[in-house]
Amino acid sequence: MEKTNKTRYSDSELQEFKELIQGKLKSSREEFLALTSSLSSPNSHGTEDTSGAYKTLEDGSATLEKEQINQLAARQKKFIENLEAALVRIENKTYGICRETGKLIQKERLMAVPHATLSMEAKLKQG
Repeated sequence: MEKTNKTRYSDSELQEFKELIQGKLKSSREEFLALTSSLSSPNSHGTEDTSGAYKTLEDGSATLEKEQINQLAARQKKFIENLEAALVRIENKTYGICRETGKLIQKERLMAVPHATLSMEAKLKQG
C-alpha cells in the first residue's frame, strides 16, 4: 500500500493514537484537578501575625498567583476538550485528516500534538 495515496489512518493506527490521547487525557485531568483544588484551598501562608504592610503585599501576591493558576486551569480545560474532540474524530475515523487541505496530517505531528486538526502545510499558510 502506497503511503501517498492513503486517505485515512488504519484502525490499528487509530487505536495507537487513541491510547496516546487517553494517556494524555488522564494526566491532563489530574493536573486540572490539582490546579482547581489549589484554587479552592485557603491561603496557607499564615500571615496573621505579620504586620499590615506585609499582609497587603502577600494578598497582592496571592491574587496574582490565583490569576495565574486560573489561566493555567483554563488552558488545561481547553486542552482536555481538544483531546476529547480528537477521540470523537477517532471514533468517526476522521482523525488525522487536515480540516483545510483534506490530506493526512503527518504521524510525527500527531504524536507530538495529538489534537492537531491542521497539517503543517495548512498551519504555515495561516501565518
